[in-house]
Amino acid sequence: MTSEFAPSAAIATSSTSTAMSTDSVNRIGRLLEPAEWAAAGIPLLRSPRGVVSGLHSRHRPTFSTAVVAVLDHEERVVASASFKRRTTPADGWDFRNALLAHLRRVIPHDLRRRTPVRTAVLLYCREGEGRWTEEDGAWMWGLRDACTLHGLRCGAYITLTPDGWQVLGEDRGGRRPNSRSGPAAATGTEADSLSAPLPSGAAAALRRVATR
Repeated sequence: MTSEFAPSAAIATSSTSTAMSTDSVNRIGRLLEPAEWAAAGIPLLRSPRGVVSGLHSRHRPTFSTAVVAVLDHEERVVASASFKRRTTPADGWDFRNALLAHLRRVIPHDLRRRTPVRTAVLLYCREGEGRWTEEDGAWMWGLRDACTLHGLRCGAYITLTPDGWQVLGEDRGGRRPNSRSGPAAATGTEADSLSAPLPSGAAAALRRVATR
């Protein structure tokens, strides 16, 4: 006669706890601290306010919305996309995959170039203050990895909160636009960014993504 025994509740609980602990450690490893971000040599934006205002006017982000944009050497927006963050624990791996998927939809990769000529920046609209959080660290990790896989230079990470906008890792920010700002007419540098020509085949894709 053969007897079968179900695993004890204690063993099952222990296995679940171990899996959860491992997953937590992995997530922590997929984020960048402010010091790591500053040491990465992220290029400074010449006109951060113009870039932020232009992206805000184009996408009108609300809480939990990420806006990824690709800039040319003159800091003009050549492609951008916005999407809502899924309600899952902050994980750089998931953020990387989401950013990469949207970049692939709006602009061809530059992997054949020896050095990147275009820069990707990320604007994330969230609640809370503009100070760094672990969620921001996960977005930073995701942005850096997505840029590497798409042949782009990793650019600024910007938060948009009720207090205003803040370029993380830099002492530059402003009160407007913020997460509660309404749409504003673009002028000057912002208008130039919004009217920048898109690569062949990307215009239609951009219009589809921007309307989401």
